[in-house]
Amino acid sequence: MYFDVHTHQFTNQQNVVEIVNQYPDEPFQNYPSYSIGIHPWRIEANNFPQQLDLIEEHLSKPKCKALGECGLDKRIETSLELQKKVFIPQLLLAEKYKKPVLLHCVAAFQEIIEIKKELNLTVPLIIHGFTKNEQVAKSLYTNGFHLSFGKHLVRNPKMEVVLKTVPTEFVFLETDGMELSIFEIYKKAEQILGKDVKKIIEESFNNIFNQ
Repeated sequence: MYFDVHTHQFTNQQNVVEIVNQYPDEPFQNYPSYSIGIHPWRIEANNFPQQLDLIEEHLSKPKCKALGECGLDKRIETSLELQKKVFIPQLLLAEKYKKPVLLHCVAAFQEIIEIKKELNLTVPLIIHGFTKNEQVAKSLYTNGFHLSFGKHLVRNPKMEVVLKTVPTEFVFLETDGMELSIFEIYKKAEQILGKDVKKIIEESFNNIFNQ
């Protein structure tokens, strides 16, 4: 079995478990496995309390495997203060329902590490689409974050070096926008690590997403 922890497209392949991203401001699709959250790019200050209510409703359902994607992005116009105002209540809901969190993080890794510590979060936190260097990777996994690698693992040789430094129990794989198949990404990860990546990720997935 292959596990795609973050995708925006449902392919319905028999041997792939896909966590399909959904947003509370769009029509809901009843996928076999999905996540739901308020992306920092989609924050609307006036209606996020209603969106939080909808997210909480979904987090209580077995098919909703995770909260997200949500997070912080320092390269958008929305103030970091407002982003945190929307982000932190989502994290508290994830903690309440014991669901992992799929994180969008741009230039705000230290802030997310600090928030994790301040809130004393116990649920798994997964940085989706990780593309940073070994130093950032280490600062994250040593603080308990998981890292999900996608298309850049195939396209950027520097990411091969980074993947080798991350303990495999903190590694996930994803397609995100489906530019590459999950099979291509798994194949690349296995070439880099020389290990049975499927078995490692299946164990991690079952521990984190199927509690």
